[in-house]
Amino acid sequence: MFSPIQYGKMSKLTCMTAGESIMNKTDRQLAIMLEMQRSKMLKAEDLAALFETSVRTIYRDIHALSEMGIPIVGAPGQGYSLMEGYFLPPVGFSAEEAVTLLMGTDFIEQRLDGEYGRVANGARRKIEAILPESVRGESARLRETMQLLQVGDPLTGWREKGNLGQVRRAIMECRKLRMTYVKIMPEKDGDRKSTREVAPYGLVLVQGKWILIARCDLRQEIRHFRLSRMTELAVLEERFLFPQGFNLNNYRPPEDRNERVLVRANPEIADKIAETCPFYLQSMDQRHEDLIVSFLVRRPEELLPYILGWGGDVEVLEPDSFRQRIREEVEKILKRY
Repeated sequence: MFSPIQYGKMSKLTCMTAGESIMNKTDRQLAIMLEMQRSKMLKAEDLAALFETSVRTIYRDIHALSEMGIPIVGAPGQGYSLMEGYFLPPVGFSAEEAVTLLMGTDFIEQRLDGEYGRVANGARRKIEAILPESVRGESARLRETMQLLQVGDPLTGWREKGNLGQVRRAIMECRKLRMTYVKIMPEKDGDRKSTREVAPYGLVLVQGKWILIARCDLRQEIRHFRLSRMTELAVLEERFLFPQGFNLNNYRPPEDRNERVLVRANPEIADKIAETCPFYLQSMDQRHEDLIVSFLVRRPEELLPYILGWGGDVEVLEPDSFRQRIREEVEKILKRY
């Protein structure tokens, strides 16, 4: 375990290399020890590649750690290792606790942008390094028996990840964003694209999709924007103030779905309906041999791809205008075939 004196020595040693910050050098030396504890033997070349530095710098780090009393053993032609029986201060993780933390790093690496992905990777290696070998082996076996299942895409898409970093920075620095936003359904003028400037308040992961909660200057109210539909995203110099008392955890969007769509469905696809569009689903009632499903939407067209996807197992009962729209879409499909 490091004593205050040893920490003081480490801080002094970090000043010896020009161009490197104290924190960077200290972190690297600690990480080298963690890697040695995790692996039986490591070559200087491997450490240099891992930490993206020179072999000479690794030699200096090894020398500095040895002077601090860390029992590092060097074997010519094989590499370096920690003396048998030497461990950094233990952390009392059970195998289940270790799996929880490691799966958390997996999730972050999959879902967040590259910066947090690298941080998660480093955290995972540190967690693995401080685990006793027995717990490490058991946690590895447990992780092999579990998988994080997502609703929707298994990974955050490249466009979302690219936007995620900029959005996070804008939120932390209280800066506005400008973007071109593409909606699924066109506006009244028929255009699906619009330029927006927004004050970003927070991010939410909903059914595998990142959603930005932000006040839209165009609409003068809080709106929700999918990161995957943003293009030409830019962080502006203009700053904003968070509303007094705003808390993302307590925020609930206003209910603006006030149009009802009634559908008759085959009871055999009840689970499919419930799983594919739970956001719009209001009720499901069994009537004789039919299933009557009620949806609440902003516009009936939001249900169009779902209704067409269920094919002959559903029939729109009302509103009549949407029933007519389905008929028109089916006729278009018939013409193509």
